Amino acid sequence: MDPIEAANGLSFRVGFSGHSGHLRLEPLSTVESSDPVKSLPDFILPPAFPRETPGSIKEYIEEKYLSLRLDDEVFASEKVGRQWDFDWFDKADVPLEPSLPRCVVVPTWELPFRRQKNGSAEGEWEPKSVQVDVSELIVGARESGSLPRLAGPAKDFVRGSINNRPFRPGGLDDSQSLERVVPDGACNGEWVRELLVGGSPQAVPPSFKQGLDLGDLKAYPCSWNVYKDQSSMESTSDEKLSGLSVQFDDLFKKAWEEEVVEFEGDGQLSGSESVKSEDEAKEVDVAIDSCEPELSLLDELLSVEAGETKSRSNGTGEDDEQNPKVAWAISGGTEYIAQNFHDLVPNKAMDFPFELDKFQKEAIYYLEKGDSVFVAAHTSAGKTVVAEYAFALASKHCTRAVYTAPIKTISNQKYRDLCGKFDVGLLTGDVSLRPEASCLIMTTEILRSMLYRGADIIRDIEWVIFDEVHYVNDVERGVVWEEVIIMLPRHINIVLLSATVPNKVEFADWIGRTKQKQIRVTGTTKRPVPLEHCLFYSGELYKICESESFIPKGFEAAKDAFKKKNMSSATGGSGSQAPASASHDGTRSQKQSSNWGGKQKKQSGPQNSGNFSRTRGENQNKNGMNSWGLRRSDVSLWLSLINKLSKMSLLPVVVFCFSKNRCDKSVDSMYGTDLTSSSEKSEIRVFCDKAFSRLKGSDRTLPQVVRVQSLLHRGIGVHHAGLLPIVKEVVEMLFCRGVIKVLFSTETFAMGVNAPARTVVFDTLRKFDGKEFRQLLPGEYTQMAGRAGRRGLDKIGTVIVMCRDEILGESDLKHVIVGSATRLESQFRLTYIMILHLLRVEELKVEDMLKRSFAEFHAQKKLPEQQQLLMRKLAQATKTIECIKGEPAIEEYYDIHSEAENHNTEILEAVMQSPVAQQFLTTGRVVVMKSQSERDHLLGVVVKAPCATNKQYIVLVLKHEPPPQTPLGSGNLQDSKSTDFRQGFFVAPKSKRGLDEDYCSGVKTRKGKGVINIILPHQGSAAGVSFEVKGVDIKDFLCICNCKIKIDQVGLLEDNSSAAYSKTVQQLLDTKSDENKYPPALDPRKDLKLTDMNLVATYYKWTNLLQKMAKNKCHGCIKLDEHSKLAREKKRHSEEVDALKFEMSDEALQQMPDFQGRIDVLQEIGCIDADLVVQIKGRVACEMNSGEELIATECLFENQLDDLEPEEAVALMSAFVFQQKNTSEPSLTPKLSQAKQRLYDTAIRLGQLQSHFKLQINPEEYARENLKFGLVEVVYEWAKGTPFADICELTDVAEGMIVRTIVRLDETCREFKNAASIMGNSALYKKMVTASNAIKRDIVFAASLYVTGV
Repeated sequence: MDPIEAANGLSFRVGFSGHSGHLRLEPLSTVESSDPVKSLPDFILPPAFPRETPGSIKEYIEEKYLSLRLDDEVFASEKVGRQWDFDWFDKADVPLEPSLPRCVVVPTWELPFRRQKNGSAEGEWEPKSVQVDVSELIVGARESGSLPRLAGPAKDFVRGSINNRPFRPGGLDDSQSLERVVPDGACNGEWVRELLVGGSPQAVPPSFKQGLDLGDLKAYPCSWNVYKDQSSMESTSDEKLSGLSVQFDDLFKKAWEEEVVEFEGDGQLSGSESVKSEDEAKEVDVAIDSCEPELSLLDELLSVEAGETKSRSNGTGEDDEQNPKVAWAISGGTEYIAQNFHDLVPNKAMDFPFELDKFQKEAIYYLEKGDSVFVAAHTSAGKTVVAEYAFALASKHCTRAVYTAPIKTISNQKYRDLCGKFDVGLLTGDVSLRPEASCLIMTTEILRSMLYRGADIIRDIEWVIFDEVHYVNDVERGVVWEEVIIMLPRHINIVLLSATVPNKVEFADWIGRTKQKQIRVTGTTKRPVPLEHCLFYSGELYKICESESFIPKGFEAAKDAFKKKNMSSATGGSGSQAPASASHDGTRSQKQSSNWGGKQKKQSGPQNSGNFSRTRGENQNKNGMNSWGLRRSDVSLWLSLINKLSKMSLLPVVVFCFSKNRCDKSVDSMYGTDLTSSSEKSEIRVFCDKAFSRLKGSDRTLPQVVRVQSLLHRGIGVHHAGLLPIVKEVVEMLFCRGVIKVLFSTETFAMGVNAPARTVVFDTLRKFDGKEFRQLLPGEYTQMAGRAGRRGLDKIGTVIVMCRDEILGESDLKHVIVGSATRLESQFRLTYIMILHLLRVEELKVEDMLKRSFAEFHAQKKLPEQQQLLMRKLAQATKTIECIKGEPAIEEYYDIHSEAENHNTEILEAVMQSPVAQQFLTTGRVVVMKSQSERDHLLGVVVKAPCATNKQYIVLVLKHEPPPQTPLGSGNLQDSKSTDFRQGFFVAPKSKRGLDEDYCSGVKTRKGKGVINIILPHQGSAAGVSFEVKGVDIKDFLCICNCKIKIDQVGLLEDNSSAAYSKTVQQLLDTKSDENKYPPALDPRKDLKLTDMNLVATYYKWTNLLQKMAKNKCHGCIKLDEHSKLAREKKRHSEEVDALKFEMSDEALQQMPDFQGRIDVLQEIGCIDADLVVQIKGRVACEMNSGEELIATECLFENQLDDLEPEEAVALMSAFVFQQKNTSEPSLTPKLSQAKQRLYDTAIRLGQLQSHFKLQINPEEYARENLKFGLVEVVYEWAKGTPFADICELTDVAEGMIVRTIVRLDETCREFKNAASIMGNSALYKKMVTASNAIKRDIVFAASLYVTGV
């Protein structure tokens, strides 16, 4: 660079130094020769840009703007697991279309004789037009068609919105269930018939001034066939009219729907498919003449509404549902399909490189026909072929198919398997990949949310594939499957894949009846790889089952070996400790120190011990325990088993242990075992390096990651919920590659991963199911044992059951191994979010959801029979009761008597038989007695109380019968002289009687002679009233009155004095009041000394009923017995009718009481109003899917998160999603402790409210089950930026559970963010965004290997 002259003559130069081109100032001598070399700069920069040419410019434009690729920064591979707010659909240039009108003008049709022709110039009729709402005309607004419901915003296309209306579920009974609403004139053929006879057509459209000039239309010769069903012959004239149906109407309606109308050559109208009556119909030909104006009869017939005519077609509407002959589940395929498969399906949507099995061909054939399919087969039998063909059909038809799975791992694995074959997208709680794809894989909860929120993508779905349908038995999540099946629109076909279940036809029948479509049931019970089952005891294998048949010889051989070993150990006299028995399964694990995770963990809660003992420390060797908490015999047992399997070439093997702790200890016990070759070690090392390279430095050195890698290098793996997700995926992928020889796993591996092995080993046949220790169910054993045997590699699969200290009984082994699989049972239950989603749509009722659940299937299936029975009972003729006293009152009397009878037993046992009451039953006490018919009661008086020789009361009662014509007791005097006392009483001589047995009268002072001159019962009449003297027991008394009369015992019992009878009867009659009422009863508290207030109230009610019966005009009627029988039959008939009506009503649903209680709770907290209209609080609750909706909603509306920082808020929210019950107590800040207590108090209050409304909920248990604060401290530190290794030291919760909780917590943040948007709380919205960003980092949100690949 040339020198620069300074002002004072000092020269300097400016140069560049370094590759960065920094300026450097150098002074120069005042005298400098002009050297051209020195004038060059020290560093010459290269040109900033290369020379631009037309070719380079074109290349740049094509690469920058014209190439189809995603933004590398946004869609980098390390960011795949994140949820980005990217709108895929705003990128499409969709032309704007005019919105649909809210209302339209439609014409109305009138009968000819009612038309007003004066309005037109030519006297012709012009139809009137009315303005109606579009939703009233086009039912598709609530249906699954493309119109008229407008598509929502593009951002809600996949997930839907709470503002959308869900699509109408298929199979709901509704008169508006047609695909297209047919106008009235088209339904009954009125307009067409009018045109055929030469009537004027409607040439001017509604609201138009001008129309078409069609000219003069001439009459067209035709005939009408009117059919009348035989079943309507016995009905009334009006019913006959409504039962008439016109054949042409049915044909035209069918033609209207199919847009096909055929005109035959002879000029008569007909359809391509004639609809005939099922019964023999009587055909009536009605000739129509164009010049005959009077068509009143035909007009009357044709004016019958289409809704009133009974459809004679098969397969639509309620008639099919009420027809018990319709088979919704069709099982049992034919050999014809398998033999002629290539002819039946010539153009397959997808070809397979292998020969399909019979059930696969049947399923594919039915899919091609558009039928729904239920496939039941064993594991690895090839059910996935059916799912793949449904994907292929969706791609061929340019529609969509949805694959749902109960576990996220299955979804990720299916995405990897199908990604290369189809256009696949993935939707889970935390991942959304290519939602615009034609084949979507998602969890069942995501699909349920889409259905409730009315996602527009549902319009395009043709197939929904349910994998692992037997998961419907899951207590917690089984209800989700039933909800989704019920909510699916009718245009969606269903593919169900399940393990073998005994009631598959029943389940398919429920789905078919619910969706009103036939379900084809197919499958196979044949295993692709046969299994053999063995017992492993004392180093030997004993085969006990082969080809699904039990082998008693093998079991006996194992029993003999067990006996010999026990005998030898007993005689050997060794001092070793006796082995622990299998009864130790229920022991609780103690505080243990494990080197598995590199931290101290307090394993709390019941864990399945799996027939082994526990230890308190690592270095304790007490009682034969080693440093891994296992007995030495267990360690040697595993080594001997693995060595034996290796020699027999039975590796790889999956060992199922039903405890995470047991899996870890079993793996650690194999510290000296190496099962891999050098090439396999190299493959494992390369794979692990690639997989874990996406983790940052500190996460790669986590104790669990390091420990798993060291195990994998030796060919040993472990798989359970406590592992990190990326670690589990590494184990699964390496096992599928065949480099892992021994895998210790929990039960979830059998369902969540499609990875068969050569051998399956059961550590024990007992498990802890969350409530108790129990034996494995046959279905659970079959599911896990099905992993044995690799199709195409193994000829037979081996299943081994470990036996340590005892061998299970033969019956128990038979039940588990060859027993029947678990039946599909409904786990349907009502949830608040389900109720709120259904209440916000008027057309969908909660009762409809309850009736269509699998739990109500059998009750709903009987409805047609019950309806027929009800109609028969209503048609039964009932006899009329003719009363001689005027208007019949027997029904009222019978009701009173029946109500009194309900209290009789209680009153007689508690009151009449009490010692206090018996003290009042003395001579002269007025009482009320039962009559012989027991439907009436009689007034009487106690003549003599029981004594030592006579155990009965002798009473005189007044009868309602008219007095006889014979003199008083004329026949009884003769009877008194008889010596036959079999029907009377024997009276002891006076010398042998006590003082209380002497006859004593208040009228006469003389004493009796000791002989009764009447035979009981003694009948007679006095004072115009019939009476009877008889002996009764205490149970025959109905009521004890509060009055007494004076009687002459000698005159009544010994002298048979008519004067004494007359006086006694007259005194009894005088005790009655003017209204024919009996004397008042004894006071229950003052006289009878009753202290039970409920019994006192019952006694008062009972005595009042007796008084009402006495006042009724039927009381004492001579036809009381006859009329009572008629009243009883009428009452029984009425009760049967009411019972049938109740069973057919919504009130009979099993969960209706629970529904009413939950409605009351929602009204009380303000989610809905009195009219069941969902309020803003209810809309917020609809957003809460990951936690308990009521507690979360109350937390938001009580502003419990407002005073918390984002880190504290997200930490508190972890209580909604954390699942583990027993954990170490977290150490919280005072602010978090206060927020925790506040949230817990809210849960207690809500629990008490639900308990108040009769819901079976314990407030404390409700709060504990829905709020678990074990990870509050961990999440708080994670949100603050603490490394993952450090937060693992804060708790005893496994690393995998921590990651799972934080991932679910991100979904909860999105739900709270949406709720804040509905509430209008911008501060909470921003806080949730900040909290979500704070927890989304590092290993917790590392992308799945299934999604991104390795």
